[in-house]
Amino acid sequence: MNVLWIMADQLRWDYLGCYGARHIKTPNIDRLASMGVRFNRAYVQSPICGPSRMSYYTGRYVRSHGSTWNGFPLRVGEPTIGEHLRETGVRCALVGKTHMIPDREGMSRLGIDPESVIGALVGECGFEVFVRDDGTNHSDYPGRHAEDYDTYLRARGMDGDNPWEEWANTAVGPDGEFRSGWLLENAGLPARVPKDHSETAWLTTRGIEFIEQQGETPWLCHLSYIKPHWPYLAPAPYHSIYSASDVPPPNRSDSEKRSCHPLMRAWMDMRVSKSFSRDEVRNAVAPTYMGLISELDDQLGRLFDYLEVTGRFNDTMVVFCSDHGDNLGDHWIGEKDLFYDCSARVPLIVFDPRKEADTSRGSVSEQLVEAIDLAPTFLEFFGGPEKPHIFEGRSLKPLLHDVDTEWRGFVFSEYDYATRESRREIGVDQRDARLVMVFDGRWKYIHVEGFRPMLFDLASDPGELIDLGEDPEHAGQVNRLKEIHFCWAREHHARITCSPDMVEAMTDDVEPPGIMIGYWNQDELEKDGYTVPGHIKTPSRGNSDQ
Repeated sequence: MNVLWIMADQLRWDYLGCYGARHIKTPNIDRLASMGVRFNRAYVQSPICGPSRMSYYTGRYVRSHGSTWNGFPLRVGEPTIGEHLRETGVRCALVGKTHMIPDREGMSRLGIDPESVIGALVGECGFEVFVRDDGTNHSDYPGRHAEDYDTYLRARGMDGDNPWEEWANTAVGPDGEFRSGWLLENAGLPARVPKDHSETAWLTTRGIEFIEQQGETPWLCHLSYIKPHWPYLAPAPYHSIYSASDVPPPNRSDSEKRSCHPLMRAWMDMRVSKSFSRDEVRNAVAPTYMGLISELDDQLGRLFDYLEVTGRFNDTMVVFCSDHGDNLGDHWIGEKDLFYDCSARVPLIVFDPRKEADTSRGSVSEQLVEAIDLAPTFLEFFGGPEKPHIFEGRSLKPLLHDVDTEWRGFVFSEYDYATRESRREIGVDQRDARLVMVFDGRWKYIHVEGFRPMLFDLASDPGELIDLGEDPEHAGQVNRLKEIHFCWAREHHARITCSPDMVEAMTDDVEPPGIMIGYWNQDELEKDGYTVPGHIKTPSRGNSDQ
């Protein structure tokens, strides 16, 4: 048995046909949904790349693994799915992006050579790297590298100081001039790179190559695409298959723009939000975003055809998800960030090849699912032990096998906005720049440290346009969800070195061997079956020599 874990970057759940989208066609992703279970209410543990992925890879909340923002290293020693699977004899490999930043300071402190086998695994989030591609712009930002892709392009005549920048991220203007993909006004132009050599096509090929090279050892392949994440630039013909008339209207209201919440006012004032609030920007970018999704869908069709022809669907669990969505001007904001469904809710489709999953094929689950559920799902699939003291998620097996089970009633997501300029605008210290979402399937509560909370009723307001956080009539819901947040915050999340069985055994033994506390005399000790080690009995009084 094997696992092919496919992740798209910045893909909205509602831009897929199987999730009800009518403005875009995604027949191949829809095909996978018809074979497995489509989870309709899946949420990431942070609506931004790095922290979200670290939660996926550890099966733990952001508060627990500590990598709260892009570029914040996952601390050395934090267990990941790679470590868990290797214990069961499974090869865990990466093809694509992780956004992982190694904890070099921690490795240095512990004497771990980053170039050693252990150092390489620690520095790559537990993955054995088949190919790493996070995209590159040759900036000083750590973790953006695509040297393999640069080499691939150069070998095909697409040379330059930075082939990724000059081919995949450079457009061709109407007069043949080159234009940067970083500028949103160029989104509707074709990238210089031909579609057969785009990053999406190349990563698909590398994923197939990885599968072809595997022998009898079971494997998990994390095929992680960098699109439809910005830069919003697509190769021909994907740059032009959609137009502004295909784009659904933005989900926003004038009342939102007049929000009295300091955080929302600051967020709408950021450059990216101001840009995506302009119709001309959205009408230029969204069609290309959709084109990148169609390109991804076409490449997944090539991948799924390969799995079918080779019989790999018979022994491989296939999972499709994204690390977060994209606001695209909804709620007058751009980029990802915050907890609106366009950002924190993600697509999740799981095809389980086991016969026990036959009864759930093509079904839709309305259960509340978290990204941290995938790591324990994978470990269970490979026959590994349960690790409730480490994983804060839970295996999806009961839902995949249509087994009646008691499931969670809430999902949680966190966001650390300490590095965002809006934090300074509203006068928040970096230590307090944190948000927490609690969602029970209807009510979405957002804790804003230092300010009033926000509250949305998705039953009467599915677009999340009306903030009820300061409405006296909804104070009961605010207090109820506030208490749930408080209970969650008090849960054990650091005791990961002792399993529940170890704790129970220590409880049974009362104290460690040789430790006897609170006994008054020997009779009490012997009653409990103990003797004092090295105890010498009182000497006889009749012997004057003693």
